[in-house]
Amino acid sequence: MTMNRTLFALALLLPLGVQAESQAIGFVKNVAGEASVSSAGNVAKADVGTPIFTGSILKTGSGGSMGVTFRDETVMSFGPNTELTVDEYLYAPGQGKLKLGSKLSKGSMNYVSGVIAKLQPDAVSVKTPTGTIGVRGTNFLVKVEE
Repeated sequence: MTMNRTLFALALLLPLGVQAESQAIGFVKNVAGEASVSSAGNVAKADVGTPIFTGSILKTGSGGSMGVTFRDETVMSFGPNTELTVDEYLYAPGQGKLKLGSKLSKGSMNYVSGVIAKLQPDAVSVKTPTGTIGVRGTNFLVKVEE
């Protein structure tokens, strides 16, 4: 009987672990024109409140723009014809686990640092087709030509 209770308790906790892994790391705060968020293979039209997850691909169309805010208060704003992938995101400052890694494939982005960059600047990077930006300040603008 004790074994059954243990298995039952583990079965109840399993969905909590899965939920924690799929917890949103940020949200779309504003959007204009054509924009989308792809997460786990599902593409959704970007609207205010659309969740962002690790692995999400954020895209804007030719007349689109989008702004997102992450859990650590990092803000990224995207201009037209932009594509960014959120490769890594860890935000557990009490445990010293901080990381924000992304890849800007094309387009333009305005970046404003949140808590991760303020506590551990070397934990933030933005890859582009020609190099990697290490975040050392509070904000920057980058444009990747096609």
